[in-house]
Amino acid sequence: MMSPSSWQTSLHQLLNLQGARPRLAIVGIGNDFRCDDAAGVSIARRLLESRIITSLRNVLVIDAGHAPENRTADLRRFAPEVILLIDAADMDELPGTIRWIEMDEIDGMSASTHTLPLSMLAKYLTLELSCKIALLGIQPKSNEVGETLSPEVDEAVDFLAGNLIELLG
Repeated sequence: MMSPSSWQTSLHQLLNLQGARPRLAIVGIGNDFRCDDAAGVSIARRLLESRIITSLRNVLVIDAGHAPENRTADLRRFAPEVILLIDAADMDELPGTIRWIEMDEIDGMSASTHTLPLSMLAKYLTLELSCKIALLGIQPKSNEVGETLSPEVDEAVDFLAGNLIELLG
């Protein structure tokens, strides 16, 4: 189930700041061995497979795994104006729901197994890079040990990756 188009509207507005496309870093976060927790990294991988996305000079896609803090050097080198974090997040929604998450909501919200809370990472990146930080969450069905996304989350991953390719391409 996809949430109302509000996340799409927010994303479109963010990516069209002042009528120009900003330097954008998309950071997929998650753990491949925890079922739906891999939603963010799955999106990053699908974007990295897209010739449209990889040909864009103003877009950097990072598969950050479960430790996105280890990729901050890549972000500093790229100097993005906007960082879009994508992660599994327990939002008390139906599995596969995609939702825009405001920065003041992220404390304690992530369902991911990464080592540093996203709220700390977002604060660090904001201070270090003076950029906007946004978070798209995908409601997991299961974060149990396993290597397969649930059908609901897999559908959401396809939908979100397709939307990003269309919006950026």
